[in-house]
Amino acid sequence: MSEKKRAALIISLGFLLLGGGVMMAFMSAKRAPSSRGTRFNDAQRSDSMMAFIARQRRQGKKPNRLIREKSPYLLQHAFNPVDWYPWGQEAFQRARKENKPIFLSIGYSTCYWCHVMEREVFEDEEIAALMNEYFVNIKVDREERPDVDRVYMTALLALTGSGGWPMSMFLTPDLKPFYGATYIPPERFRSLIERIHQLWITEPEKILTSSERLTEFLKQRAVVSGRHVALNETILTKGFEAFHEQYDEQYGGFGVKPKFPRPATFYFLLRYSHRFNEPRALHMTLSTLRRMAQSGIYDHLGGGFHRYAVDRAWRVPHFEKMLYDQAQLVCAYLEAYQITHDEFYASVARDILRYVRQHLTSENGGFYSAEDAESALDPSHPEEKREGAFYVWTHDEIERLLGKERAAIFNYYYGVQPDGNVPEDPHGAFVGKNILYVAHTVEDVAKRFHKSKQEIEKLLAEARTRLLAARQQRPRPHLDDKILVSWNGLMISALARAYQVLGEPAYLQAAKKATTFILTTLYDSKTGRLLRRYRAGEARFDAHLEDYAFLVMALLDLYEADLDIRWLEQAVQLTERQIRLFSDRKEGGFFDTVPSDTLLVRTKEDYDGAEPSGNSIAALNLLRLSEMLNHQQWRRMAETTLMLFSERLEQHPPSLPQMLVALDFYLDKPKQIIIAGKPEGADTRRLLRVMYERYLPNKVLLLADGGAGQEYLSQRIPFLKQVKMIDGKATAYICQNYACQLPTTDPQMVAKLLEGEKRSSRQTQ
Repeated sequence: MSEKKRAALIISLGFLLLGGGVMMAFMSAKRAPSSRGTRFNDAQRSDSMMAFIARQRRQGKKPNRLIREKSPYLLQHAFNPVDWYPWGQEAFQRARKENKPIFLSIGYSTCYWCHVMEREVFEDEEIAALMNEYFVNIKVDREERPDVDRVYMTALLALTGSGGWPMSMFLTPDLKPFYGATYIPPERFRSLIERIHQLWITEPEKILTSSERLTEFLKQRAVVSGRHVALNETILTKGFEAFHEQYDEQYGGFGVKPKFPRPATFYFLLRYSHRFNEPRALHMTLSTLRRMAQSGIYDHLGGGFHRYAVDRAWRVPHFEKMLYDQAQLVCAYLEAYQITHDEFYASVARDILRYVRQHLTSENGGFYSAEDAESALDPSHPEEKREGAFYVWTHDEIERLLGKERAAIFNYYYGVQPDGNVPEDPHGAFVGKNILYVAHTVEDVAKRFHKSKQEIEKLLAEARTRLLAARQQRPRPHLDDKILVSWNGLMISALARAYQVLGEPAYLQAAKKATTFILTTLYDSKTGRLLRRYRAGEARFDAHLEDYAFLVMALLDLYEADLDIRWLEQAVQLTERQIRLFSDRKEGGFFDTVPSDTLLVRTKEDYDGAEPSGNSIAALNLLRLSEMLNHQQWRRMAETTLMLFSERLEQHPPSLPQMLVALDFYLDKPKQIIIAGKPEGADTRRLLRVMYERYLPNKVLLLADGGAGQEYLSQRIPFLKQVKMIDGKATAYICQNYACQLPTTDPQMVAKLLEGEKRSSRQTQ
């Protein structure tokens, strides 16, 4: 039976199970603004979590067992009258003992509609009483437990055709799903749980039959199967053509709306342009990056990107800021800068990093997860919040802060209107408000106001500083201060690459500090065990594939920036551990988790969405390591991973842009750039600068330092024992398959060799 037919069968089971009326209520809820298959922003508390808890206690509310958790999302529900359990055996055992179905609610702390449902449903005393009587209720933070989220999101997609958060799933006591939705309004929710309870009491066999069939579908869906397709450039071309068809020539980006930044798409298109000298791939990327940075999705005062735009023109964002977006977009803008040497792209990368270092960095060096979309309008009323309140402006506010003359210039540049400038506002949240975006060029502004370009740039910079200072007096959106290994890995990579490209030592220091924190707090070197999450002094949850893969990528990038062999050694150790824990030696690829008796299926994620999949990054890591250490077994393991997903790559390449990046590396003959020299030597750094400033996507860098690092590398690549400086000067060896051109100490000659390699590579395509 085809997957489409199986899904249709499962949907039909919903009608049999609950009846058309309730099913249509579900489908209506599915079409609500909260559940269009996209991620929505959230109102996490704008004051500290401790203050929130204290306020709830002052109001006489009693906590449920979530009060013992560290997740900001779970703590936000710790005073609901719902008898919540965290995911775990205590809840499962009670469900089995009392023979009650499970209501599973999954969300995250910056999910707007999660908190709408909290206020409307889970704070309702009568609804909560019914939930407590009929179900065992479990709350899950999807960012702590993406493994749980992944399984039940697949079930939700099969049931309704789309997904989103909050995810509302109904399970049997043995964790098998039989129904689900996203946001459900209170009256529909009440009628739904009444109906499910009645069926559970009177006709349980219908529910059990549905759950068994849906579980069987999940098990089949978890098996990655299909024909193996030849790994060649045809797949890359199909990927480019698919993105070209989706490209929005007028506004940049792909598709119509909503529009999400998806950095893996940019990484692939830039590599495609480099490989085939394809100007359209370069144009699509550069144009989109420029439009995004000029739009409302970008914070023009404080730096950083909001989660996504609801409209085609990127004008109206959902205002949350996620760490993983910032990290990946830094890398995209850095690569654009390497190709173009246009300072515009470098300045955006610097602004993002400034925001992250100021607002998403802990004292210990780790990086926090997100800032909320909503914030309080008045600090004396912290519970009264509005989306974008921290970021939007009225015309009068700006005029009062800048004065009429300067405000006129600022407002013309940033599109500020007296009655507001928000073109799409379905919930009426921005009436009379302005979201800053670049409406006119500096040249246009200068011409209109009869000033020089330099005068306008100076005035705009001063105005931004003044408005930012005023904005800082507003209640700031609440911070989700949990530290996730996977997202920290992405940020460490961004900082390491930023140091290479921009040469700012503070970026390298920040990357090293964060890495040291992760390796000392969330990693046990004796057991090799890596944990996923740190918050409030607690390290918890076994790490998943994505944690290992993203951290290994970070260590490889950090080694190529810092040239300290310990980072490469650590990457090797974690890769060996990752292989033992997650590799599928029979079929290839990697499972997302270790075997677990609390998960129905063991998945192999391949979709590169807002975050790349663990399999895509793992494949690229193995390819890089195989080149750095001449480890052919790891290259073969990467090849089997690519082969496992080859049919999907061929048929649906836009689903796997990061896997396409790995395929591009696999199909290339990567350059090994070996520098013989002292890591801090000025002559070494001059040679490195020649390499760092160029876009060389498929290369590896090694340092022959004449010490411990060179000894470690020589054990794996014997010829490196002979690599040394010439006449006491740092020396570059440009190699392929460890066959090297004549060594040189001259940076200009290194540049010629690298440019020659680039031309030669293109000529062989």
